[in-house]
Amino acid sequence: METKQKLQEAKQTVYVNEFTDGILDPNKEMAYHVKDGGQIIANTTPGCWGPMITPKLKGGHEVTEPVYVEGAEVGDAIAIRIQSIRVTSIATASGNDKPIEGRFLGDPFVAGKCPECGTINPDSKIDGIGQEAIRCKNCGADITPFVFTHAYSIAFNQKNSLGVTLNKEAAEKVAKDGRNYMNTPEASIQNPVVTFAPHDMVGTVARMRPFLGQLGTTPARPLPDSHNAGDFGQALIGAPHDYGITKEQLEDRTDGHMDVNRVREGAVLICPVKVPGGGVYVGDMHAMQGNGEIAGHTTDVAGIVNIQVEVLKGVSVDGPILLPVEEDLPFLAKPFTEKEKREALEIGQYWGVEELEESYPVSFIGTGENLNKATDNGMERAAKIFGITVPEVMNRATITGSIEIGRHPGVVTVTFLAPKQYLEKAGLLDLVKGFY
Repeated sequence: METKQKLQEAKQTVYVNEFTDGILDPNKEMAYHVKDGGQIIANTTPGCWGPMITPKLKGGHEVTEPVYVEGAEVGDAIAIRIQSIRVTSIATASGNDKPIEGRFLGDPFVAGKCPECGTINPDSKIDGIGQEAIRCKNCGADITPFVFTHAYSIAFNQKNSLGVTLNKEAAEKVAKDGRNYMNTPEASIQNPVVTFAPHDMVGTVARMRPFLGQLGTTPARPLPDSHNAGDFGQALIGAPHDYGITKEQLEDRTDGHMDVNRVREGAVLICPVKVPGGGVYVGDMHAMQGNGEIAGHTTDVAGIVNIQVEVLKGVSVDGPILLPVEEDLPFLAKPFTEKEKREALEIGQYWGVEELEESYPVSFIGTGENLNKATDNGMERAAKIFGITVPEVMNRATITGSIEIGRHPGVVTVTFLAPKQYLEKAGLLDLVKGFY
């Protein structure tokens, strides 16, 4: 497989408008190849809810086909610069979910099952609108693995700055022409979630700040895309379907499914390379989300993404490292101003401390089955990369940074100011210093 990958010609700019069936499979040959330093432009599909009510999809999402990055070898890292994110959906719908017993095998995100004919991952069709509109193409049964407990439809303005939740009449209008209003890409097979026409929350105004819930590299073993994370991935351990794994095998993940709202335009994400070429993929764009995504889901939208990739040779990372835009940094982790540096030097000289650290912000993604374990994971990753102890990471994150929730139940960011020499030793200094 590796030989075939390398024989293909890498391009400076790659346009991606094809999607996985929900499985990130390192054994599948990558159809798209991009040069080191090149651009990936993708028309992404809405995440969570549409795929969740499309049992044919096996991962809970529908992300882009992975892209092979020329020169990326296992043990390297890939820096992904998010140059632009533009929402193309006119409207979407979202809310809390409730799995329906009898309509899945072990995991409703992965192995949807028709309750009547028993087909696993059956084809579906839309018959009308509402939460009973998703039907088995084989026998006509209601097969949606999920329904809403409390939900809303929301429409956006042309400036992509605000959204307003819709009443019953407007939600039903959108539901009857769902693919159009959601601007679902042509190659997408998902059923538009607006088909359910929810309207439990009417007239709510929300600011838009789009970001990517899925951005990363291909895991070392086949994993459902939404389960390429330390929290969602717990559902795969001992699962009865084809993608069941052991606890140890979950270490092959790359944590591309983060739902960290700081993974937005202008930020840089440093991702591990666990398969030849890295296999960069993107998806699950959200129009807005508060820290934690506490409802379990937010406003899934289609959009256009432009990213640039750069191979970092010999930079070994186990999980993603985020360089947020400065506005998104915790107060304590913001780079010091020249005035602050002068004042710090005066304090140091008074107390006989002649040399002060030169430091820069870094944000480590940690994931786990709960927030405590995710925090431990993030701190352990930071300690490993810098060759320091976890207690030192704790101290630095306490006085020069912050622990912030990405997604409940188990994604966090561990952010702190890292000394220049630590970054230099890890091979990250030029990238981080150049960014900040």
